[in-house]
Amino acid sequence: MRWIVSLIVNAMALLLAARWIDGIHVRGFGSAVIAALILGLVNTLIRPILLFFTLPLNLVTLGLFTFVINGLLFYLVGNLVQGFEVRSLGAAILGSLLVTVVSFIVNKVISIL
Repeated sequence: MRWIVSLIVNAMALLLAARWIDGIHVRGFGSAVIAALILGLVNTLIRPILLFFTLPLNLVTLGLFTFVINGLLFYLVGNLVQGFEVRSLGAAILGSLLVTVVSFIVNKVISIL
């Protein structure tokens, strides 16, 4: 049950990112849910591998390269899911940051209730 709530929260965060950031477009709530699901899978399966292989670069940049990795994965999902479009890497980095912050805050509030 909790993962369904998290999925809906992430979908709402994607819709918010599409509204606030130029270069991100979501066709509707259904596309946002599918994109949130795929984004969760990509972050679970691919992100740890990328972080491992880019560890030296991450150490040199004091962890800031993680934003680039998150943006690249966000951009990848934009290319995989129809109805979810990300036009540039800059928009992808901002979108991934916004989705992360919004979903973190909302999930913390939900867990308190």
